Amino acid sequence: MLFTDAVTAISITLLILPLVDLVPETASAHEHASEVITGHFDQIWSFLLSFAVIANIWREHHRTFSSVTKLTRALTMWNMGWLLSVVVLPLPTEMLGTFGRDRFVGAFYYATLLAGMVCRTAMLRILKTTPALLEEDGEAARARTGDLYAESCLNVLALAIAFAIALAVPVLQYYSLLLLAAPPSLMRLRHRRAAR
Repeated sequence: MLFTDAVTAISITLLILPLVDLVPETASAHEHASEVITGHFDQIWSFLLSFAVIANIWREHHRTFSSVTKLTRALTMWNMGWLLSVVVLPLPTEMLGTFGRDRFVGAFYYATLLAGMVCRTAMLRILKTTPALLEEDGEAARARTGDLYAESCLNVLALAIAFAIALAVPVLQYYSLLLLAAPPSLMRLRHRRAAR
């Protein structure tokens, strides 16, 4: 999974390059240095949003693959699809910083995230149905993978709802991503109830 980590690290690093390009543009326009920050809040906000998104999806991916010892062709192909979504994300991020709350940009951004989440869910489905790929083959490993799969399915549902909200109410476009906080909370609540 070193390849996946490296590609993700490169993608998250690429997010900053458009902001770095603002420095010579600001200087050549004879503006104050502070204009790099104060005059480009949309670009900075889109950078921070996508940095947080990529960091979170990498963390989830790392959590998924922490106990995987064998790869199958299907698992590798879904992982490549997931990586493609991560590599593409800097493009809608730059478009978001440039075009703001444009519906096409919002749809592109959400579709990229949704594609990555669907790929992750497919990988978890493979791991759930083929526990021999996991380091520990036991009831605990199956339960953990089953929980990750259930949470991933909830994430896909939450993102699909957020996507619909973003298209229907453009002013809420990226705030609807806060719905992604619900699935982990629901899973924690489920675990607390099961522990009683």
